[in-house]
Amino acid sequence: MAYKDVLIIESLQGEKMFDSESLGPGTSFEDIVGQAAALLSGQNDRVANAANLSALLYHALDRVNWVGFYFLKGDQLVVGPFQGKPACVSIPMGKGVCGKAAATRTVQRIADVHAFEGHIACDAASRSEIVLPLVCDGELIGVLDLDSPDSSRFDENDEQFLQEIANVYVRSLT
Repeated sequence: MAYKDVLIIESLQGEKMFDSESLGPGTSFEDIVGQAAALLSGQNDRVANAANLSALLYHALDRVNWVGFYFLKGDQLVVGPFQGKPACVSIPMGKGVCGKAAATRTVQRIADVHAFEGHIACDAASRSEIVLPLVCDGELIGVLDLDSPDSSRFDENDEQFLQEIANVYVRSLT
């Protein structure tokens, strides 16, 4: 991944919270988790943290074409902050990959979205998807969704890493 500009974000106290230079080639999952924790540190607004986290993941991960959040409102998921092409605005609970992850509170790692019955195609270029439910204090608040134009893009290591990222996000809200 090439970066034209180095972006450094500092807190109001002058502490370095995020440095895009550290997300170049060879960045490890642990580095990204550390960057996520630093970026969300001291902020508990779910929209602000989702916006920054989706941008971080979109730019740090190879072969993704959409990264974002859907938040539970009533009996549907409503799009939140994301990076990528415009998305479906709402998804009924239990429908599509996101709705299934939310309804079952289980990670959905789909190698071929076209083989997933009921897949909701927001971007026709997407071939694989991983969705992680976000549970805070025992309540489902939404999902973290990542799409890729490559089949079988997400593996067990990605799932474990993204679960850590989801945990960083949920912890930031409390």
